[in-house]
Amino acid sequence: MPNTELDQHCVNIIKALVMDATRKADSGHPGGAMSSADMAYVLFHEFLRHDPQDPAWFNRDRFVLSAGHESMLLYGLLTFIGHLEIDDLRTFRQHGSRTPGHPEQHLTPGVEATTGPLGQGLAMGIGMAVAERMLAARLGSDVVDHHTYVLVSDGDMQAPVTIGAASLAGHWGLGKLIVFYDSNQIQLSGPTHRADCTDYRKLFESFCWHVLEVDGHDHDQIRKAILQAQAENNRPTLIIGHTVIAKGTATMEGDYNTHGAPLSPEEIKASKRKMGLPEDAAFHLPQDALDHFRARFLALTEKAKAWKAGLQNKLTAEASFAAQWEQISMPPAQRTFSWPELDASVKTATRKAFGQCLNTLIEQLPNLVGGSADLDPSNQTAKFRDITGVFGKNTPLGRNLSFGVREFPMGAILNGIALHGGLVGFGATFLVFSDYQRNAVRMSAVQHLPVLHVYTHDSFYVGEDGPTHQPVEHIWSLRLIPNLLVLRPADVVESRAAMEIALAQEKRPSALLFTRQSLPVLDPQKYPQAAKGVSKGAYILRDAPGGQPEIIIMATGSEVHLALEAALLMPEKKIRVVSAPCLELFDEQTQEYKESVLPSDVQKRVAVEAGCSAPWSKYVGRCGIVLGLDHFGDSAPATVLAEKYGFTAANLVALVRAKF
Repeated sequence: MPNTELDQHCVNIIKALVMDATRKADSGHPGGAMSSADMAYVLFHEFLRHDPQDPAWFNRDRFVLSAGHESMLLYGLLTFIGHLEIDDLRTFRQHGSRTPGHPEQHLTPGVEATTGPLGQGLAMGIGMAVAERMLAARLGSDVVDHHTYVLVSDGDMQAPVTIGAASLAGHWGLGKLIVFYDSNQIQLSGPTHRADCTDYRKLFESFCWHVLEVDGHDHDQIRKAILQAQAENNRPTLIIGHTVIAKGTATMEGDYNTHGAPLSPEEIKASKRKMGLPEDAAFHLPQDALDHFRARFLALTEKAKAWKAGLQNKLTAEASFAAQWEQISMPPAQRTFSWPELDASVKTATRKAFGQCLNTLIEQLPNLVGGSADLDPSNQTAKFRDITGVFGKNTPLGRNLSFGVREFPMGAILNGIALHGGLVGFGATFLVFSDYQRNAVRMSAVQHLPVLHVYTHDSFYVGEDGPTHQPVEHIWSLRLIPNLLVLRPADVVESRAAMEIALAQEKRPSALLFTRQSLPVLDPQKYPQAAKGVSKGAYILRDAPGGQPEIIIMATGSEVHLALEAALLMPEKKIRVVSAPCLELFDEQTQEYKESVLPSDVQKRVAVEAGCSAPWSKYVGRCGIVLGLDHFGDSAPATVLAEKYGFTAANLVALVRAKF
């Protein structure tokens, strides 16, 4: 039976740790952490299945703190488990500590996702629940069988990404997803009624969720709600906990000022006195509280050991299972692929080249899953969908995720799939809509997740759809995100190489940019260096006689062919054409290699790309030429726009001759 007195004692200690750490840092968010403490405590103490000795155990329950500003709540719980030490709490929000301001999964053991941008934690939790359901259907419930828990705040619920992701979760029938909503009616700037009148019970029920409401400070009600949620197999559950912000404080319960600012020393002392804790003891963590909290640990450890033994037995006894496990456990760098024969005489759009690669990977990479934001035919994902099947409530073996017109939720859900482990995720849309998805792409990069973000229709060559659909600033916008590979291949050969690079990444996401329009193939007989050159980021595609250029034309994607054509029209000039499908990889090469491609003594340089021109100055210098696009497009056939904007060989030749 629960020990009500000891449980409340533990909750009070957690609240005191929250107050002490935020006060010592003179920074942080104590109020929400204190209102959520009862729900989180009951979950961690009584229900969360994990291995106290191995925070990375594969079949653990996942817990995502979507309300990342409540990080001290999670750090307090991880200290109770033993993954953190009291000294970690003393260095909350300090440089180099394991307790940063918002949870970061690659820094802190027991943190499942990097959260902070509101709503994305819920979406990532949904991705984890998707991965659990997919893997359970493939590997068996004896290997994969866990819940995904998420704690959200009022701010999370207001974030639009929540709506899109939650709608998908209900549609997919993710019965092992349980979300706690700390409904304390307060957000940073004041009471929520200033900004929100939503009835979240009705809203989530309309999304096909199972919704329960409890007093978020009543442990019996919380306990019963979790049991009811676990018993619901066909719908995700939202547990709305009606709470009071800064619950337990002496004078500031319900005060919105506690959301984003530490409590005063006087308030902390008075609050500890009210809770029955020593008011002058900072970071107080008595042994009786630890012993009570850890009462289940021996049983949890034994269950994890039994699971690991069962896994080894299954690997030995079942060859087909062993092959599947090897596939999902294989380091990305060890993957190898074979591609169909290449017909160099057939012009092919690089989006079609991507589709060919995707279809070839269906058998070669059976743990590849993903889909399109309602652009299946345009993104070339329709065949993958039709062959692998659509994932859904009754089709867990389906590998296609039909995201609908939900670019941002798509990206965040893919992050959750990657965080779970075992699957390779991709999502596709038009490049111009990467803006909708951008913060999820950024969070892929922040978390070192090898997600494939696929973008087709990569330039004004979209044509008649006009300026709303023609990306201009988007290529460089993506290149500005640290730790993101932006790959813009020039043809089928480079597209295959780009896919191989993206699928070999262990800690970097990739943005793959593909054309709508058909392009010539870089004939391997004429350009044998193309297939391997992509791995260097930029390479010499066509060199000047004797390897001594006087002019270098650097281009990416479809404009590589424009550069080649222009070079052929200027036989009197010694021109080197450099294809640069990935500037991030090129920048990481040795100085010797970079000098071999772009010799510093060759200052006559040209860059050609159908997008913003200014950032190219890094490569062409002050004396160079950039043929780019620094304005929005127009609605017209692509060939007309190419003439209008000067993306013709004749115009490029004229620019080069006029300048050099």
